[in-house]
Amino acid sequence: MIDRLTRNVRAAGRSQDRGDTRYFSAVQRQPLLTREEEADLAMRVKAGDREAADILVRSHLRLVIKVASRYRNYGLPMNELVQEGSIGLMQAVERFDPERGVRLATYAMWWIKAAIQDYILRSWSMVRIGTTAAQKALFFNLRKLKARLRRSDETRASESLDPTDVGQIATTLGVRDRDVRMMEMRLSGGDQSLNAPMSADSGDEWLDQLADDKPDQEEQLVERDLASFRKRIVRGALDALNARERLIITRRHLAEASATLDALGSELGISKERVRQIESRAMRKLADLVEPQLRKALGRSGSPA
Repeated sequence: MIDRLTRNVRAAGRSQDRGDTRYFSAVQRQPLLTREEEADLAMRVKAGDREAADILVRSHLRLVIKVASRYRNYGLPMNELVQEGSIGLMQAVERFDPERGVRLATYAMWWIKAAIQDYILRSWSMVRIGTTAAQKALFFNLRKLKARLRRSDETRASESLDPTDVGQIATTLGVRDRDVRMMEMRLSGGDQSLNAPMSADSGDEWLDQLADDKPDQEEQLVERDLASFRKRIVRGALDALNARERLIITRRHLAEASATLDALGSELGISKERVRQIESRAMRKLADLVEPQLRKALGRSGSPA
């Protein structure tokens, strides 16, 4: 069964290769356009002629293949790169203005490269990279600059960059040293699942090693129930106070803006010292009513934390 599957996979690969070869051959047979023909077709495209747009696209597909071939080393199938580049070419055809005096190939080159590069960046990692122009330039030039450094120093034994290399590349591309080191790390390893086993002999996953400082669901439920219980017993204890004690405790401890002793004294027609005395007595009453119930609920003696 495995042998049959292997043969089928190889056959599918050969079929894909033959399909790509036929497509590339067909593209090479497309006639080249003169500047006058190109300008005439472009004017027809601006007037809404879809057939003219199709002719312009087909006549420039060899340019798409040429640009796509420069990005073969990023691990993506050539036909996918060509497809994305073709989308960029179609966008260029829609926006091309022959009156500016440039040929479509010159204008479309940027659109084709941008479409292919965006596709590579989207496909490289689940975590988006190259989100700025500088990072994008770093992604597509880091390998080339590293290769240039290796060629200039034949005694280099390591593939990794030393601090001097990092500084040279950062200066060349106009980015920070930190960005160069981060991009090198991103390019040196692909995405890995946190659910992957840590080793062949271990049943532990990488996810198991991530610490979560948040309380688990059971702890959250206990804390929520305890908070609800505290509110109930405090509410019951407040009901046991007389009206003046309840007013002072509420205004001093339960209101958003705590009232001053002077303000409460003026409101009740007593001195601030008398307000303080009433407050102290009321707090002792609350403690006598609340703490025994909390100790009982928590199943321990002594004051709760």
